[in-house]
This record gives sequence, structure tokens and C-alpha cells, in this order.
Amino acid sequence: MSMRPQVSGDVPVETVRVARAAFPKGSLAIRVRDELGALFQDEDFAGLFPVRGKNAWSPGRLAVVLVLQFVENLTDRQAAEAVRARIDWKYALGLELTDPGFDYSVLSEFRDRLIGADGGREILDGILTAARLRGLITAAGRARTDSTHVLSAVRELNQLELVAESLRAALNAVARAEPGWLSECARPDWFRHYATRAEESRFPKDRTKRTRVYERIGADGMHLLRKIWADDAPPGLQKLPEAEILRQVWIQHFHLVDGEVARRGPKDRPPGATRLATPYDPEARNGGKRDVFWDGYKVHLTETCEPDTVHFITNVATTTGEVSDDRMAAVVHRALAGRDLLPGEHWVDTGYANGPAMSAARQDHGVDLHGPLKAVTSAQSRGEAAFGQDAFSIDWDQQQVTCPGTHTSTVWRQAMSQRGTPVIRVQFSPRDCTPCPQRPDCIKSKPGSRKLIRRDLTLRPRNEYDTIHQARTLQQTDGWKARYKIRAGVEGTISQGVLAQGLRRSRYRGLAKTSLQHQFTGAAINLVRIDAHLTGTPHARTRTSHLAVLRPTE
Repeated sequence: MSMRPQVSGDVPVETVRVARAAFPKGSLAIRVRDELGALFQDEDFAGLFPVRGKNAWSPGRLAVVLVLQFVENLTDRQAAEAVRARIDWKYALGLELTDPGFDYSVLSEFRDRLIGADGGREILDGILTAARLRGLITAAGRARTDSTHVLSAVRELNQLELVAESLRAALNAVARAEPGWLSECARPDWFRHYATRAEESRFPKDRTKRTRVYERIGADGMHLLRKIWADDAPPGLQKLPEAEILRQVWIQHFHLVDGEVARRGPKDRPPGATRLATPYDPEARNGGKRDVFWDGYKVHLTETCEPDTVHFITNVATTTGEVSDDRMAAVVHRALAGRDLLPGEHWVDTGYANGPAMSAARQDHGVDLHGPLKAVTSAQSRGEAAFGQDAFSIDWDQQQVTCPGTHTSTVWRQAMSQRGTPVIRVQFSPRDCTPCPQRPDCIKSKPGSRKLIRRDLTLRPRNEYDTIHQARTLQQTDGWKARYKIRAGVEGTISQGVLAQGLRRSRYRGLAKTSLQHQFTGAAINLVRIDAHLTGTPHARTRTSHLAVLRPTE
């Protein structure tokens, strides 16, 4: 299928006349078209189509359809029907009233083309560019970021269901590829145990019996894997995605003990970052944030937050569920720098705020990253913190540290933390620490411990240490606490995405398609906010309960 440029900047006269009569007060689609014009041109997507072939439906218009689809949270069938039947959509797309539209499957095919070219980001950028040309968005202001969990499109499975479904999926794939071969090597009870989905099976509630079922599934899966990887197996079976998933799941959940397949213990399984959560979405991972646990992904939304302006979503980043927020500040800043949308101040929560992120934001991009730092939890920092790290005097030039008891460190060496970040290890001499009268408060050693009695410190590099120290001092002031209230608004943006656009449930399988969905969601929210600006709708205020209003002032 090839592409022939079609989109022009004019709406057909008859479409204009009927749309004005049908919508005398306008609609979102009409107002956005009047304000921003044709958001996308077919030439923007020329690289997605071959030179020869049947002429494709206008990709510039399809991009607008996809955004409007997410504005109203429609299915592909409903969106295609809206193009065919709704006057305001025809106006936004610049179509004749008699245009029959397209088959709904065109949207799925177009999304597949966008995935390979990172087209979702281009569509979000297209709306931001149009808004910037009309003076609705400026850089170097303030921005805020927060994340939320995203559930995978497939059903959550417990461990017994996971191994059973992984084996069933592999058996079905092999049955499609080599039915005769599977009939010969399949065990008789496989057709009874794995013909239907695991959720339809009645697994026993007794723990001992469930363990036996688990081990039986493990033995069946190992038998199939040995057959697939045997020298006389049909070629191509090892390349089946379902076979590879089965192999990975069995490595993660089973091992051989005296030649028998046995279940791995909880501490013997890989962490959630590598452990598969479902065979039907192999990129989904187990995620956790405070007391919320899920299988799927995580999305990070960044928006402008200057008062009395349109709050635009300027960046959308999607990761697998196990990626922690403290790794995302640099990713967001690089993406914003590529769009020339870096803020002067970036407000985040505790998950994003840490010394390396704050230091890198200032050095690499000139951005002040603001967020409450995690509290220091060491035993020496409790109470009056007389022997916390801040109580020690650091001479960076001489590479020495002096303790509150006036003793000087004897070791200063560069090292790496468990997370792979550079740190400085500082040690004091046992000769100074052992007789020190302040030792019980400074060194928390267990009774009977054979370790050397000395105080050790782990310092960040100087620029990070200074950044953290300055941030902790600033965050104790009432002025900073009052300014930090601006970050709370991004939670309303997440709520808008969840309630209006279904942000928290992936429509598709896989990280790439889920990321595309989130780019469309960000673009849709921007259109809704542009429309609110055009109609004079003010920002919603924070809701306060009737009881909270009666709270006495201190």
C-alpha cells in the first residue's frame, strides 16, 4: 500500500455550511480545526509507506482520527463509524459530507506502521508544535512529573496458572506448526489437562495437592522442551515464540533435583525485572509502588504548570512495571531537551528526587529538580543526630573527614555502590574509635561482633553531596513547602487520563504498542485542554470535603 499526499488546509464549503448549522456553538473537533488547522500533513508520514501499491487512506487524517479516538475513548469500530457518520469529525478531517470513510481495520494497520517509526511521539509533538506556533506553550517555565501503574491487557495469573498457561500456549503453537509430530510425542493426559484455559480448571485448594499439580505441569513442560530441542525434532519448532517463552518460564520456576523436575523456592527465583508475568504479553513485568502491585507497565506524564496558562503534556514515557521512578528524571530531561521544552523548574515527588538526578539535571540541562528527598534512616541520625553524617566535617581537598570527637579518617577511597553508582568509602582507625567514650552512640555494633570497632561513612561525590545538602536545607523552609504544592496538580492529570482515556489499562500487548497508546492519550488530553482554553473553561479547583472546610485553623 502506497501513499499519495491528499490533505489540504481547506474544509469543503458544503461541510462548513452543514457543520455550522448543526453545531452553532461548535464542538471540540470543530474548534480545534479552526484554531490549529490541519494538524498533520500526509508528507509527515511518507517514510511509512512504499512507493508502489494501492493508494492508502490519508495518513495525515488517520493521525487526527487516532487522537480524536482517544479524546472520546472509542474503539476502532466506533472511530471508523464516527468518520463516516459525524459531521464535526468530517469538518475536523476536511472531508466531503459524502465521504464513506474507511474500514475500521485501517486504524490497526496504521498503528502498526507508527510503532516502527516512533510515530506516537511524532503525533504528540505535532500538537505541541501547533500550540507553540499560536503562542499557547512556552519553554523554560515550570513542569511537573508523576507516574502511575498500567495493567497489562491480559488477565493477571498466579504462579500455577502461569506455568499451566505457558505450557498450553506452547502446545497450541506446536499443534499449529507440526500437528502430526505432536500427536506422536504427546502424553495421553495432555489433551485432558491442557485443552482448556487454566482459569477454567479447578485446581485443588489443599497445598500438598497443588504442589503435586505444579510438579506434574513441570514434568510435562520439561518433556515437551526435551522433545522440541531434540536433534530429530522438526526444524522451526525451536524458533516458535511460545516455545522460547516456555523455556524461559521453566528456567525461572523449575530446576532438576536428582534428575527430577522440582519447583524452585521463592528465594531461588529471579527478580521481577526479569521474571515473566504472563506468556501472552512477554514484555509485561511485576511492578510495585508502595502498597500497589500489578503486572504490566508504568507511564510517566510531564506537563507544564504555569498559572493561568494551558497545562500541556510535554512528555510521555512508558516503561515496564519494575522500572523505578528514580531512574526516570534523566530520561525525561533528555526527551524534553530534544523538543526544546526543558523547564526551568521541574517538580516531582520523592520517587524521582535523589542526589544524582538533581545534580545531573542542573549540570546537563540547567534544570532545577525539586522534590522531597528520602529521610535518612541510619541509627546515628535519629534523635538529635549528633553522630549523623552531617555532624562530620569533610575536607574535600585533603580527602579527610573529622568526626565530632576530633578524630581524622585514615582511609578515603573511590568505590561503586550496589547500584553501580560512584561513591566514596571513608574509614576511621580502630585505634581512635575503640577507646572513644562516645563510641556507643557513634558506632552501632552488635554484642559479640568480631568486626573491627570503627566508624565507616559512605559519601556521594562532592557535587552530589553539596546538591543533597543544599536541597535538604531548602526543603525545611516554609517558602519551599508552599511552592511544592504546585506538584499536586499532576495527580489530577493522571486522574483525567484514567477516567476519560483509560490510561491505567493497556489496550494492546507489548511495550511498543502500550507506549503508542500513551502517546495518543497525551495528545488527546492536550486537545481537550486546548478546547477548554478556547471556551474559557478555568482549571478545576482542588476538591475539599464539607468536613475539611470546618477544620479549625492552627
